Amino acid sequence: MSEIKHISVQSFKEVVEAEKNNPSVDFINVCTPVEYKEKHIAGVRSVPLDEIKDHAGEFSDKTTIYVHCRSGNRSQQAIEQLKQLGLKADLVNVEGGLLSWDEAGFATNKLTNRIPLMRQILIAAGSLVLLGYILSLVVAPQFILISVFVGAGLTFAGVSGWCGMSFLLAKMPWNK
Repeated sequence: MSEIKHISVQSFKEVVEAEKNNPSVDFINVCTPVEYKEKHIAGVRSVPLDEIKDHAGEFSDKTTIYVHCRSGNRSQQAIEQLKQLGLKADLVNVEGGLLSWDEAGFATNKLTNRIPLMRQILIAAGSLVLLGYILSLVVAPQFILISVFVGAGLTFAGVSGWCGMSFLLAKMPWNK
């Protein structure tokens, strides 16, 4: 099995520019398709984390695969999946993902003008918490459980890196 290597976004930018026409090197973004449309790095293709196994055949002839996501959590998961598939390529995690890329001031592309998914999540979660609180005051105290449920979901998302609300919102018609 190949070992996971790491690369800074500064070095990654140089590699993408230098190796963009090298067929033995692949650059993948493992964010959801919705997140990819919102923001992605030129020269990096979308291979969502939940579709990694479906694309395994595309990686068999690669010598190096650079993987990134929004922050680095899903890219680590993708690299673990690729290792389990027995790939011989060098697997390189882009440290900090798109957050670090943005922080460095590097340009990104976008394929949509809608509100970013993360903002949609914050709007939905905040609205549900307020709704649960107001309903608990006006209708019945049990409605506070809506706020508790949303708070627990946000806590789980923060700890695990998996947010169920993001997957639900990504499937909404306006995000297609």
